[in-house]
Amino acid sequence: MFDRREAVAIAKSRGSRRPESRKERQGMRQRILVVALAVFLAGSVADTAGAEGRVERNVVFGMYSGLALLMDVYYPENPNGYGIVFISGSGWTRELGLDATPLKESGQEDIYAVPLAAAGYTVFGINHRASPRFRHPAHLEDAQRAVRFVRHHASGFGIDPDRIGAMGGSSGGHLASLLGVLDDKGSTDDASPVNRESAKVQVVVARAAPTDLTLAAPGRVHPLFGFRRSARTDSVEHQRFVAASPVTHVTPGDPPMLLIHGDADDVVSYENAEVMQAALEKAGVPVELLRVPGAGHGPTFPGAVNPPDYIGAMIAWFDRYLPAR
Repeated sequence: MFDRREAVAIAKSRGSRRPESRKERQGMRQRILVVALAVFLAGSVADTAGAEGRVERNVVFGMYSGLALLMDVYYPENPNGYGIVFISGSGWTRELGLDATPLKESGQEDIYAVPLAAAGYTVFGINHRASPRFRHPAHLEDAQRAVRFVRHHASGFGIDPDRIGAMGGSSGGHLASLLGVLDDKGSTDDASPVNRESAKVQVVVARAAPTDLTLAAPGRVHPLFGFRRSARTDSVEHQRFVAASPVTHVTPGDPPMLLIHGDADDVVSYENAEVMQAALEKAGVPVELLRVPGAGHGPTFPGAVNPPDYIGAMIAWFDRYLPAR
């Protein structure tokens, strides 16, 4: 086991005299980097063995210009062999982008990821590059990278690489939906074996997802692109919103999709769920729309009147369709 005291002693001994040659200075920098990395990894291992036990935190699934893409892995006590990528809603934004380490929790993990793990699913709660520092399609590319990573390392996670689901709310629901309807099979000639994997998931659950971005108020989805949607349907800006909308890409053979939406949502209108349901039905894709009466926008459906068991419905949807895919 790595000894922190030994690392400190090594670092101190290296700093006791000034390196004389360029080669010696380079060697010292390399040794210090190794020591620092070992200390970091030792701390990470300690974190995974803490009170939470079954949660492995801050697993790096990709890098972008020195920024780490991180996921928390929720391991079930009684695994069923299926994995689900979970994407929190954030309006596509993060206060500090990816500069915040460890992975910032949104509180949505306790609502959705924990029950899924209790039901036997291995859940991968991810972060992604975020606005305003990054723009579409950066958010989507990172979600796709997460699926590729999970699929490539499926045996290590104890899951079936051909049966991966996605669940997300609000902006996370938008990304989860795109993971289902886009036919991204990976780059067969990519130098990275991870990037050769498919990013398409087999089952989707989307909560309060903006599925048709042209329905949004001009400034509502501004963070996604960095500009407002034009009222002119022939404009380049409008077409970018169309291309980024999950409903645009629905085709026969897409994965079964459960849509959960509050009918009083004033952030992402209920119409988003209705148009997505209609498009999926027209394509012959299994779909169900679970309406939450009186509910506004939020992970717990604020204002709901006699809300349905949306957590149970989510688990039942994955139970029904993921093994069959």
